[in-house]
Amino acid sequence: MAFSFEVLAHDPHTRARIGRVRTPHGDFITPVFMPVGTQASVKTVTPEELLACRAEIVLANTYHLYLRPGHTLIHDLGGLHHFMHWDRPILTDSGGFQVYSLSRLRKLTAEGVLFQSHLNGSRHLLTPEKAVAIQEALGSDIAMVLDECVPYPATYDYARSSQELTTGWARRATAARRRAEQALFGIVQGGMYADLREKSARELVELDFQGYALGGFCVGETKGLMYDLIGQTAAYLPEEKPRYLMGVGTPTDLLQCVKLGVDMFDCVMPTRNARNGYLFTRQGKLIIKNARYAQDLRPIDPECRCYTCQHYSRAYLRHLFVAEEILGPRLNTIHNLHYYMDVMYMIRAAIAEGQLDSLVIEAPAEGREVEEHA
Repeated sequence: MAFSFEVLAHDPHTRARIGRVRTPHGDFITPVFMPVGTQASVKTVTPEELLACRAEIVLANTYHLYLRPGHTLIHDLGGLHHFMHWDRPILTDSGGFQVYSLSRLRKLTAEGVLFQSHLNGSRHLLTPEKAVAIQEALGSDIAMVLDECVPYPATYDYARSSQELTTGWARRATAARRRAEQALFGIVQGGMYADLREKSARELVELDFQGYALGGFCVGETKGLMYDLIGQTAAYLPEEKPRYLMGVGTPTDLLQCVKLGVDMFDCVMPTRNARNGYLFTRQGKLIIKNARYAQDLRPIDPECRCYTCQHYSRAYLRHLFVAEEILGPRLNTIHNLHYYMDVMYMIRAAIAEGQLDSLVIEAPAEGREVEEHA
């Protein structure tokens, strides 16, 4: 089945929409949140548990899978879906952000990125063509072009040079495609400069990608600047193609950016926070290690229907965290992912009802702790 996207409904007051994406491994509905499975695994949880949390698509990372265990091995073992026992859609990032985060170990050239492995120091050249070839070997449903993520702050000249490099790489990536059934998304860059973002978006649209990502956000800029640039940039992207905001963010970010026209999101926030004992609830944040929960027999969130909240108390989850039992991060992750999926379902329902403007989602990272609301 070829990749396709159709808009099913619009919110009358914002740029939000509900859409359906078709892939060779099934459909998913947007707006959608993609749990991050960097190394072919969403940390601590099984694919069956992801499905129980209502995840529809997951993200894996080209950089990490290229270094270990290797894209050739994964291909020879039946492809990424079979390898990780996930028969639903998969999006693979190109590795551009990992190269950005490992800036001490890399050198940018017009040809590509020369970098040292963070595992053993071995040297590798990642080109736009190689990034496509790796993702085609992995067999993901959606692949991303190689890009450079601009740091913040950055000079205008640096951001312009980087944007031009990313666009040039995108052209080479389109020429390198061999698998028509795998969608390829372009990535809009340009730092925090609106004119460069517009230039990047317009040039990528001319290349006619199956979808478009907004990259280079959440690198230190203010929320106001981020929202302004996302809204301005999304307006230059085609209505008939999905728009993907990379690496963002809090529940409030999801709601605000859906209103700006974004369809797809990924972020490590729910899983990473779960492993650190930081839990999301409708009432605010909950830090499970706090002593106040030592005898608390209530679930994390009385309104939540996840497996964790149906079977385990705050007291038990605190015990697991303090005792450093592996079960603790697993149960916490199940809850946080379920919460994020609840957020997306609430957003979709509000769009369908034309009530998105009245939807309020408290971001636990920004609110008071849940006990103060109890």
